[in-house]
Amino acid sequence: MPQTPSYSRGVSRRSVLRALGGTTALGALAGCGVQAAYVEPGERAGADLSATDKRLTWANWPLYIDTDDADTKKRPTLDAFEKRTGIAVDYVEEINDNDEFFGKISPALMNHQQTGRDLIVISDWMCARFVRLGWVQEMDRSAQPNVTEHLDPLLRSPAFDPGRKYTVPWQSGITGIAYNRRRLGREIRGVADLWSDDLKGRVTLLSGLDEAFALLMQGNGVDVTRWTADDFHTVCDQVEKQVKRGQIRRFTGNDYIKDLSGGDVLACQAYSGDVIQLQADDPDIEFVVPEEGAELWAESLMIPDLARHKANAERLIDHYYQPEVAAELAAWVNYVCPVPAARDVLASSRDADTAALAEDPLIFPDAAMRRRLAIARDITSNERVEFAKRWNAIAGL
Repeated sequence: MPQTPSYSRGVSRRSVLRALGGTTALGALAGCGVQAAYVEPGERAGADLSATDKRLTWANWPLYIDTDDADTKKRPTLDAFEKRTGIAVDYVEEINDNDEFFGKISPALMNHQQTGRDLIVISDWMCARFVRLGWVQEMDRSAQPNVTEHLDPLLRSPAFDPGRKYTVPWQSGITGIAYNRRRLGREIRGVADLWSDDLKGRVTLLSGLDEAFALLMQGNGVDVTRWTADDFHTVCDQVEKQVKRGQIRRFTGNDYIKDLSGGDVLACQAYSGDVIQLQADDPDIEFVVPEEGAELWAESLMIPDLARHKANAERLIDHYYQPEVAAELAAWVNYVCPVPAARDVLASSRDADTAALAEDPLIFPDAAMRRRLAIARDITSNERVEFAKRWNAIAGL
């Protein structure tokens, strides 16, 4: 196994997942399942200029790729791809919110026009809508041997995209529970522990419908790969009860980080990648994958309809599924790596801090944790309006 360089752990990263559960244009279009917006399979591909035009445009979230410590304009893994292939990448950090980005590019997609982007990264619950609407192209896996070989089996076949024909995870993560063990003075093991009297007024839940519901269902023993409307309304009944008794301090986006680190909150729904960053400053903060299970999610790469550089985009995706490249990226972003083989690359590093990342279960979940992880069935277009209306009323959105 080749020795890896000492990768620098990023001190900041993009602000994750703060969508509001199907509002604005999304609720009006995808939420209602407007069939007129659907694009037939034969109408999705445009003329691919990749063979003669060595470039592509990639839209991603801010702070979601490795950068050079001395020059943040340099992105080592991306620079290496450009040097090796001769393909110039216009990397645009323009995605700050799933709904907002949907509103930006949906007019072009529904009117069968080019978006100006060859590759985009959005959350899987939003990817599901793009796939259903026929707004993304099926990838040529014969041109992506690294994806075929190295994609984590847990992420290979979500309900919205069996076999991952249209999507490839960029980074993954876990929605679980974070808490300050020293301040609380005891362990938290499951969702039910959030409703204990000693946490009254010191708990937060995620405000976004798509981010919050699965973990709460898992606390009830629900198989979230096949949850039902009754399961959803049961969770809403429970959360309403906890709101009325003052158990829940508030519903949050990523600002739960401030509440937890400042001590205003003792326990909260949280993302695994955030907790890794928090633990660097406060080792008393712990992340729990509840005994009943936790949600495994991903933010995925997709190639929009009529993209002009599809083959170039496919090559870029496959570049990031080389274990050595995936390891370099994982060491910087600190989310669950979708390439398990990257673990051995990190473990072989001569740098002790880098090698230690290979043993972090929030980057490479161990076998026991993996058995408790599940990808939730996404909310369908027929369900979304009703469910969002009820959840948003509870969360005060």
